[in-house]
Amino acid sequence: MLVREQTEKLEQRILSARAAKAAHSRGRERPEPQCPLRTDFQRDRDRIIHCKAFRRLTYKTQVFIAPELDHYRTRLTHTLEVSQVARTIARALRLNEDLTEAIALGHDLGHTPFGHAGETALDEIYREFDPSAHFKHWEQSRRVVDVLENDGRGLNLTWETRDGIARHSKGQEDLPTAQGQRDPDRPATTEGRVVMFADRIAYVNHDIDDAIRAGIISLDDLPERCLRVLGRTHSQRITTMVADLVAQTGDGTQVLMGEEVLSATDELKDFLFAHVYGGAGAPEGLGKVAEVIGNLFRHYVENPQDLPGGPVEGEGRQALARRVCDHLAGMTDRYAKQQFIAHFLPEDWRTA
Repeated sequence: MLVREQTEKLEQRILSARAAKAAHSRGRERPEPQCPLRTDFQRDRDRIIHCKAFRRLTYKTQVFIAPELDHYRTRLTHTLEVSQVARTIARALRLNEDLTEAIALGHDLGHTPFGHAGETALDEIYREFDPSAHFKHWEQSRRVVDVLENDGRGLNLTWETRDGIARHSKGQEDLPTAQGQRDPDRPATTEGRVVMFADRIAYVNHDIDDAIRAGIISLDDLPERCLRVLGRTHSQRITTMVADLVAQTGDGTQVLMGEEVLSATDELKDFLFAHVYGGAGAPEGLGKVAEVIGNLFRHYVENPQDLPGGPVEGEGRQALARRVCDHLAGMTDRYAKQQFIAHFLPEDWRTA
């Protein structure tokens, strides 16, 4: 019996009935021979880790743009923290850790440079050139794994991983209650819903940590009720959220937090959006993001020869805007700044 087959049999024996089983995956869009050692979900995880978009997360902003200090989170460290939180939950609930990890590692592959501000700026400028279009990083993450990686061939991931990546984010919305989890747009697998909660748990806590480190807020600025319910330290808050989610979910089919912990978690999310991501205390440099993204977008539309692949004969305005959007979304912070300098600053200023 192959090692992969032994692993698949083990999954059947030890995982919860609600867990996704690799042997029962809905498969890949392009069928291919299976690996003798790894399950399909393990292969998804490995393909994501080895892809170029994953490596670029090292130099993409989480909140603080190109921080000079060493201890601020980047989009990559955020991704790893989401993966850790999600795997802890999955193991406690006897879910498929391999699928959970694959979704978590791939969930932000489509994120823009410059964090939340970059996503907003790219969405706005994209609409100027194609009013029917919009930009959401979770949709772009799905596009990365389906289309953009491997020179347009994509990673050919399983249906379950692709579904979890595309539906992981609630944006600024509150996390779902039991009633809200009947939303048809929720992730189809329990593992995907775990990643949706883990993403919120991770970023709410580490963005507070970084904002305090940067002096934008202090611990005492946080809502007192949230500190009382969740804890006053980073570790206490994560432990409270994760333990509550595991206890409230139990053996049920829905992934849940208790009402008090859920409400406090959502209140912290609202606090960050108001006071850190876009408020008066927003990190220095965010005001320049729209200028950089907007000018680069217009430059590439007017100069398609500067895009990878150059001009495409017969390409319409919408198709060109889509290519420009893909190119900008894939940039790291530093590459976007380099391109802005190269295209918009006089040559004798570039080394000044």
